Amino acid sequence: MTERYFVSTPIYYVNGSPHIGHAYTSIAADILARFKRLDGFDVFFLTGTDEHGQKVAAAAAVAGVAPQDFADAVAADFRSMADAMAISYDDFVRTTEPRHLEACAAFWRRLEQAGQIYEGAYEGWYALRDESFYGEDELTLGPDGTRTAPSGAIVEWVREPSYFFRLSAFQERLLALYEADPDFIGPPSRRNEIVNFVRAGLKDLSISRTSFSWGVPVPGNPAHVMYVWCDALVNYITALGYPDTASAQWAFWPADLHLVGKEIARFHAVFWPAFLMAAGLELPRRVFSHGWWTIDGEKMSKSVGNVVDPRALAAEFGVDAVRFFLMREVSFGGDGDFSRKALIGRLNVELANDLGNLAQRTLSLIARNCAGALPETGAANEADSAMREQAASLPALLRAQLDRQAPHESLESIWRVVRAANVYVDRQAPWALRKTDPVRMAVVLRVLADVLRDVATVLQPFMPASMTAMLDQLGVPADARSFAALAVPLAAGTVLPPPQGIFPRHVEPPT
Repeated sequence: MTERYFVSTPIYYVNGSPHIGHAYTSIAADILARFKRLDGFDVFFLTGTDEHGQKVAAAAAVAGVAPQDFADAVAADFRSMADAMAISYDDFVRTTEPRHLEACAAFWRRLEQAGQIYEGAYEGWYALRDESFYGEDELTLGPDGTRTAPSGAIVEWVREPSYFFRLSAFQERLLALYEADPDFIGPPSRRNEIVNFVRAGLKDLSISRTSFSWGVPVPGNPAHVMYVWCDALVNYITALGYPDTASAQWAFWPADLHLVGKEIARFHAVFWPAFLMAAGLELPRRVFSHGWWTIDGEKMSKSVGNVVDPRALAAEFGVDAVRFFLMREVSFGGDGDFSRKALIGRLNVELANDLGNLAQRTLSLIARNCAGALPETGAANEADSAMREQAASLPALLRAQLDRQAPHESLESIWRVVRAANVYVDRQAPWALRKTDPVRMAVVLRVLADVLRDVATVLQPFMPASMTAMLDQLGVPADARSFAALAVPLAAGTVLPPPQGIFPRHVEPPT
């Protein structure tokens, strides 16, 4: 039976437009989904939008429109961003959809029937920006008396009737989970934060609000709406047909990976598994949270005017160049800084020079010296074999790296092969061999073509359009671009199309 793989982005909150941070998460998840498909898995890749809560209602009021109309417009904008960045999602879930309302109601009733929900009243410090309550010990008191959450959001004291989830009852079970499965949370730094948070003690969680109405009504008591995180987290099973656990889609549960930003790691690694434990459902296999992007050393801010729309970048530099840069520039899991200079540097040095020039040289030499047809494999020497083996090792190497969410390491592994191939072609000098040893020249060019095939095949998840073009130029049939297909050599004599550059250099106009 074909192995399944379920990867999700967070559902993006619709109180603002998509920016480079949203694209970063989506691209990373897309790379994993595409890689698994090429590796023979049946993949379900989920993304979408989180459309309820006080912040959305407030943003809609400022815009002078109904919350649903506001959510519709911003959700369409997020879908546009995903499509523009070549995100190959299988489903785009929206929390205002009827299927989600049904799933939330069923999930609530299941928690209620398990005795995990009770009614009371809540008093506490609440951050509207985070849609989260915080304990006094988590707050910072400013000189003006203002209290702020660890995220920097201002908190205010609120009191209102509320339903509660018995989160405190799951403290030991959560700690046992983290102990038994150290890989449940990644990266390790985030795991340590979560473990310390839970060890410090969990309080029961307020999971409904009465001070506003833009949310999923609580079954049996529509004066309450579900706390936005109680609603939002259910999206991962909404998309699989919950509460119909006999559906074909439900076979993808549990999720293999929830990929999220570090600011929402706690909700996914504490609240979500506790909810699922209470409901008697299987837990996701892994929650991985990445870092934040700054822009030229400054935090992204509308007031500063430095929020970067990834679609504008893609229009200027190309989608694949942006995808490559975001995965290449920083260690995934840590914070990163975006700058045009860094993007242009990666594009010109690594894409245009290292890989683009290697492909152009190889294919041009084949066009001129081999009648434009793929040469025979021929007898290999030690240098040839070493070059082939290094390239052939890439799928297995990347498999291990991407399973622990290290796309930056995968790109470095690929670029070690690209750099080695550039050294190989310079040392073998096939342009000189044409006169002195044309048979040897053909062997060298065939080694290079095969190495480029390996490289382009494993780079497909990162740069799908560019690698489609490169594999076309290498004469690789459309049905022979999986990792398994690499075991079958291309037929000698395959006529290749005229070579064309794939990665043009970018030159900034004079200021």
